Amino acid sequence: MGFFSKDIKSMDDLFVHTLRDIYYAENQIVKALPEMIDKASNQELKSGFEKHLQETQMQIERLEQVFKQHGVDVSGVNCPAIDGILEEADEVAGEVDDDQVLDAALIAAAQAVEHYEITRYGTLVAWANQLGRPDCAALLQQNLDEEMKTDKTLTGLAESHVNAAAA
Repeated sequence: MGFFSKDIKSMDDLFVHTLRDIYYAENQIVKALPEMIDKASNQELKSGFEKHLQETQMQIERLEQVFKQHGVDVSGVNCPAIDGILEEADEVAGEVDDDQVLDAALIAAAQAVEHYEITRYGTLVAWANQLGRPDCAALLQQNLDEEMKTDKTLTGLAESHVNAAAA
């Protein structure tokens, strides 16, 4: 089903489709993070990825709550965007031999993922509120807040020393 599928006839349909998109994305991220943890040489970065893996698992649980609260089946829908972001991250990481440069590349890849998630969660929070679902919006807002915090942490790590060490 494409993003602008004929199956999407209402704002509610669009909300559910996008919820399924981010559910798929979060599950793909859970699969990708262990490899990123293994590749990171900077201990702070490695720990940050480990923490975010735990957060992502909790975010999936919150998404499952949203599905249930909204009265729809828990399921994902293919998300070519996250697949492409993760594939590019894997390709770039595979081409870097210097550990410090690899850490900088991993941060950049992780931030591309975070920015995708931030756009999805921001949209879902707004739509949940518009649809009169503050219960769903509150859970989605928790995920959004965590994604924004992770992005800020990654920026701080990159700017404080990882990028300089890579240069």
